[in-house]
Parts: sequence; C-alpha cells; structure tokens
Amino acid sequence: MFEYSIVQLARHYAHKLDRPLRHFLVSIYKPFLYTPCIIHKQLERWMKKMKRIPVIIQFHEENGVFALKEVEKQHFRMKIHHQFRYIPSCSAEVTPQALEQILQRHDVKKVYLNRKVSALLNNAVPSANAKNVAVNGTALSGKGVTIAIVDTGIYPHPDLEGRIVGFVDFVNGRTEPYDDNGHGTHCAGDAAGNGSVSSGLYRGPAYEANVVGVKVLNKVGAGRLDTIIRGIEWCIQYNETSKDEKIDIISLSLGGESQPFPEENDDPLVQAAEKAWDKGIVVCAAAGNAGPEYRTISSPGISDKIITVGALDDRDTAETREDDEIADFSSRGPTYYGVSKPDIVVPGVNIVSLRAPKSFLDKYQKQNRIGQYYMSMSGTSMATPICAGIVALMLQYKPDATPDEIKRALKEGAGLWKDRDPNIYGAGYVDAQRAIELLAK
Repeated sequence: MFEYSIVQLARHYAHKLDRPLRHFLVSIYKPFLYTPCIIHKQLERWMKKMKRIPVIIQFHEENGVFALKEVEKQHFRMKIHHQFRYIPSCSAEVTPQALEQILQRHDVKKVYLNRKVSALLNNAVPSANAKNVAVNGTALSGKGVTIAIVDTGIYPHPDLEGRIVGFVDFVNGRTEPYDDNGHGTHCAGDAAGNGSVSSGLYRGPAYEANVVGVKVLNKVGAGRLDTIIRGIEWCIQYNETSKDEKIDIISLSLGGESQPFPEENDDPLVQAAEKAWDKGIVVCAAAGNAGPEYRTISSPGISDKIITVGALDDRDTAETREDDEIADFSSRGPTYYGVSKPDIVVPGVNIVSLRAPKSFLDKYQKQNRIGQYYMSMSGTSMATPICAGIVALMLQYKPDATPDEIKRALKEGAGLWKDRDPNIYGAGYVDAQRAIELLAK
C-alpha cells in the first residue's frame, strides 16, 4: 500500500497532519480491496482530484488564509468555508491534490481533520449543596449572570420564560430559539431552570440566571470541530459587541476524542476554549462518558486551563455522602499530557430537567419522560451545566472574579474523598456554599 501517492503524502507530511487526518487519508484506499488491480491507478487519479476532505487549516500567521485563496482558485473541488476570528485557522474542504499543495506552504502550521463532535449524553442540586445558597443572609440565584449553552439549541420552556436573552444557529440558520434534539434544553434547565411548573422541585442552581442558546449540534446531537469553534468564537465576539449583555460562562456538554498532539493546546477546540477563558469567560466542559478506563478525557476537557467536570452518582440521597460514587461512565484522567483531570465532580446520574417536546430525544427516549414538562438524563453532559449554574452563583456574589479565581475556589471548596485518585475524583465533589465562602475571603 505504501506505493500509493496519497499514502506517501500522509507519511511525508506526518508532522503537519493530525492523526485522524493521516488515518483518513490511508482509509481512502479501502475500496481498492474490492476492485481489480488494473483500474487502481485510474481510480487513484480520480480520487486525488475529486475526493473532498473536511479539514481545519492552521497558519503560523493570522493572514495565512489570504494566500490560501490562490490554491482554492486552482482546484475547483476545494472550498474555504470559514476563517476563524480568534485563532489563526480556517475550515475548508480540500482534495488530496489540493492538500498536497497546501502542505508544501511554509505558512501552514498544521492541518486537522474536521472531525465529528457529539453531545456527551449517557437529585442533583441538593447534592451539590447548591440549594438555598446564601452569603451574609443574601440568597444567591444567578440573577444578572448569563450562561451560554453551546449545544443543540434551547426550546422556550416555561421554566426559562423571559430569560433566553440570545440565540444563534450555526446548523440551520434559524433565528428563534428551538431545539430539535432536546439535549441543549435539558442542559439549560440543569443550569438555570426555575422549576415554575414543578413548584420548584426541578430547579437548577442559577434559577434566575439568563441563558443564551448557541446551536452547534444537529438533530441527532452531532457536529464538527469547525461549528463548535464558531460557536465559541461567537460568544467571545458577543461580549465585544454587546453593550447591554455579556456572556459570563460557557457550558460545553460536548466533546470529541482527544488526540496525542505534541502539546494539548495544539488541539483547535482547546485553542478556542482557552481563548474564551483568556477573554474572561468561565468555560465548563464535560470530562466525557468513556469511563471507567483511564486517559479518556474528551476534548476540550483536556485543557489545563478550563474547568473539566466529571459525573457523580449520588444514589438519589442528597442527605448523605456515604453511598456516593463516581459514575461508571465518567471519563478518567490523566490527559495524554499528564494533567490530572477531571477538576471537579458534580451529580450527573438520573438528572431531571427540561423536556423539549417532539425533539429527537423526546421521541426516542419516551421512557425517560417525567410528566409533560421534564425528562431524566445521565451523563457528564448534565454535570457540566449544573457546575456552570454554580459558577453563576459565584459570579453573582463576586462579578469581577476571574476565571482562575472561580476555578481555584471550586476546587479548594470541594468535599474530598480521602485517599482517592484525583484522575477519577478530581478535587472532590462540588460544594457550592463552600466555594462561595472561599471566594468571599
């Protein structure tokens, strides 16, 4: 197989191609197993010109994309889709022939497969000590704080009435809030549902916080790197252009398999998440649902900057910790780069939150419906927005707290399991009251 030109391309430029893209290039030849050898050369020539590959191209300099437009003119099957604003990269579809020309350029740093990312789906608030949180007699509810749910969208549920203050759709281009999957709506409720139609029974920690829906995943809860990055960058730009509102927290209940890059921040999704963090937005990301194996933390949760959230199973007993355990599915650290993860664990098993009627999950998980307005789900997807809701309480109390201060208080305020592996348990189980008290000092 090594004599095939596309395989040679993958081998020669291995240092400028991420592993999924190298594997993809080799896999192009799978049909050759079922075709006569006599037509292999002809078939290969056709594939080099016609096969389209979704990629993200990273440059050494921000203006590198302009030179790439000359390459685009020479290959009618190549198309540049989007130039990112905060990382020196663009998304594109390229042929193997165009890819070879791109890799020859000195201004191109690396090319990544625009790989798939998915929602991480597999009694919470009391267990997190996030119910009736107060400091100096003042109750905290997340009021005045805005959480961006970067996910499948948000259905305008009664428990969020008047608090969906923004919505953008990178999948279908719609302008009004909706959720054709249901995952994002559940996450929004995990963070900020007020329980109005359940008499406060199913209420998130930040029940007066505002939410912004950023739809980056499709009806079945899947997307690609470039769409997720666009969603994160939109949040950063929202803060730079909006005079009245700003996004304080990004909740990412999604992820893709992490890759062993030379450095963790070579991952384009990590780059985007860390850029938001550096711009003052607290980023909470799901650890992933690939446990109980070690080294299974999803991207962008591998970032050592952002808050990576694992899932706790509280056995529906908020009054005691004796029977609590890490959910079997919750991903374990360390990362490929030796960083202990997750940072914190939060309830994520059998979480009851908002239902999006007629959505994909609503139709295919009817057994999880709880009456007309709610449904039960499990996953680090659920733990992450609960953590984001707790962060909203912290920011309501101290609006000028930096992301690093928030993360430090969360970890130092966590309830510790004695002699437990930090690559399973992180700093321990979240304790909203203690975290806020530490922030106050």
